Amino acid sequence: MSKICEVIQHSLKMGYLTQDAEEELRQLLQNTKYGASELNAFAQLQHAAMQGQVRQQSRENLELTLS
Repeated sequence: MSKICEVIQHSLKMGYLTQDAEEELRQLLQNTKYGASELNAFAQLQHAAMQGQVRQQSRENLELTLS
């Protein structure tokens, strides 16, 4: 399993995407050749976040800042 998939699977399992994991994914996606499995995993993470199944630390921090 690729590092990209590992980070995504951990986030899906925990139901939480930390800012560190988000930054790691950003860097991995920019600097790593990835295939269909990584792209599918990333789409799965995005879908889970949109459905509220995965919370994003960065969005929670932003909401606190705007409150």
